[in-house]
Amino acid sequence: MKNPFKAYKELYHISPMDLADPAETNRIHSNYVSIGFFIFGFTGIAGLLIKYHSNPQEHIASFLYFSIFTIASLLAFFHSICVKGVAREKAYIVKNISFYLLFSCGIFSSLYNFFILKQYYNGVLTLFLVFIIALSSFYISTIFFFIAALVGLIPMLPQLYISFGITGLMNTVLITFIFIFLAHYKRSTEKKMLLKLRKQKKNLFAKTFGNFTFLYENKVVKFQRSKSIELIAYLIYKNGSSVQTKELLTVLYGDHADSSRYGASLRNLISDIKHTLSDLEIRNFFITEYNNFRINPEAVHCDYYDFLAGDSAARKAFAGEFMSQYSWAEAGISFLERKVQE
Repeated sequence: MKNPFKAYKELYHISPMDLADPAETNRIHSNYVSIGFFIFGFTGIAGLLIKYHSNPQEHIASFLYFSIFTIASLLAFFHSICVKGVAREKAYIVKNISFYLLFSCGIFSSLYNFFILKQYYNGVLTLFLVFIIALSSFYISTIFFFIAALVGLIPMLPQLYISFGITGLMNTVLITFIFIFLAHYKRSTEKKMLLKLRKQKKNLFAKTFGNFTFLYENKVVKFQRSKSIELIAYLIYKNGSSVQTKELLTVLYGDHADSSRYGASLRNLISDIKHTLSDLEIRNFFITEYNNFRINPEAVHCDYYDFLAGDSAARKAFAGEFMSQYSWAEAGISFLERKVQE
């Protein structure tokens, strides 16, 4: 009989380094979810102050509830901004903190509705809503999701039986375990995608030492627009970090470029890149999310990344030239030269 822990690892385990790019997705999504949570919490506090301004002390629990949402969302928002450029080897842990904070806040909300407000149906519905948001918008560990689901569900079981009978209890348990199954299925799919990316990585190569060259199956990738390749080069240089529109406009069109004049040009570049990569069936390499653009370093072989990883052959290959055709890459040369001397 196969060792169950080994079988689980084969199906679901993904190393922290491989999750660096999904962690960046979690960071971006946390940034936007935290804004929604803040609006919810702040609006709740304002509503309570308007309605119960004469005796707010009698509604201290509700004030505390919305205050927790407001404070947690602010912490998550500023954290998601501050950890934008964290090193990839630390990304899985550091960038997910804001997600875990928001997820825990959602679980707390369901328990508050259930036990404090005695709104049993609303409490269960809130719990399921948190599960839906987590599974649809975030990369999440199956073990963490399993534990969080049980933490949210188990305290509710006695009251569910009293309020809704055995049918209501079993329906809630069934739906919860469907969510757990979906979490496992999602992680299994993510691991299969990772294996596909590793195969693609063997054929997709970004040469940065000397002039920048982008190759797929030993052929230069040709875009319709000349600046499309420069955009790819800059994102390669950023090593998986997200870049927003304003920064890209400055890099590609100069310090005085603005979205009103050059926004359409940038959109055309994005469309060109997506269309070209799609024709070549290059997947999960160029990623756009909420006005954030990045490449997935796990989907491309790159001499620059090999250098950063300490590969001796890549260090020998560096001869003082780095993406030579681009002026913005000059800062990278001094960085690489310092690394050589270390």
